[in-house]
Amino acid sequence: MDTNRIRVPDFRKMKRRSEKITMLTAYDATMARLFDRAGLDALLVGDSLGMVVLGHETTLPVTLDAMIHHTAAVTRGTERALVVADMPFLTFQVSVAEAVRNAGRLIQEGGAAAVKLEGGRPMIEVVSRLVDVGIPVMGHLGVLPQSVHQMGGYAKRGTKTQEIDAILADAVALEKAGAFAIVLESIPSALARTVTAQVGVPTIGIGAGPDCDGQILVSYDMLGLFDRFVPPFVKQYAHLAETIVKAAQEYVEDVHAGRYPVPVAAADAPTAS
Repeated sequence: MDTNRIRVPDFRKMKRRSEKITMLTAYDATMARLFDRAGLDALLVGDSLGMVVLGHETTLPVTLDAMIHHTAAVTRGTERALVVADMPFLTFQVSVAEAVRNAGRLIQEGGAAAVKLEGGRPMIEVVSRLVDVGIPVMGHLGVLPQSVHQMGGYAKRGTKTQEIDAILADAVALEKAGAFAIVLESIPSALARTVTAQVGVPTIGIGAGPDCDGQILVSYDMLGLFDRFVPPFVKQYAHLAETIVKAAQEYVEDVHAGRYPVPVAAADAPTAS
């Protein structure tokens, strides 16, 4: 496995070489270390932690301090993968100056190499300014979890002409503003293919078909850890929730039955001197 650290410019090189980019979400050092060992190109410290780690119904309650906390843990567990941190709700929408300050904390205190933020043309001034001060930005179009109330849920986007035109225009605008990659979430495969061909920066799909330059999944979905809801586009490569429950049940049974800890044999018991 290549052990060289993945850098932001490597994303464009991978697109030019038609080399697929692999990403998963990570929220702690142990999981990050395992994913890094597996050869992931990038890890996203997603605000999805609000749902799969903290137990919220949406990503909206996630705070900047929580993101910094988890980002720092992931960076401590990573040697090769590029670490990208989500900017949570209201940390980049209020003003450009506040967005720079908050993104700077994710880089300086969290140790991230880049930040990701949701939205297209309304966020262009923010994206441009972040890039100007040296903070790499990954865009995010399609389904925007932080706009769940405005969108009325997590239904696929880009199925109507107006949405298609908006997503295409947003992708071009993000590239012009300096975004180094764009996540496309839950949009039709044909639209994702068009966006991917139209922009020079890599597209990272999640529920957007096979023609994006890379793919990302929420790790808890992919591993079968989060069992409350599994998006229809997710392939579960493991069913760890079942494994964990079974292991914990066996532990409970062993303790109740006196099988754990293993009783010390009389011959091995310490004697008084």
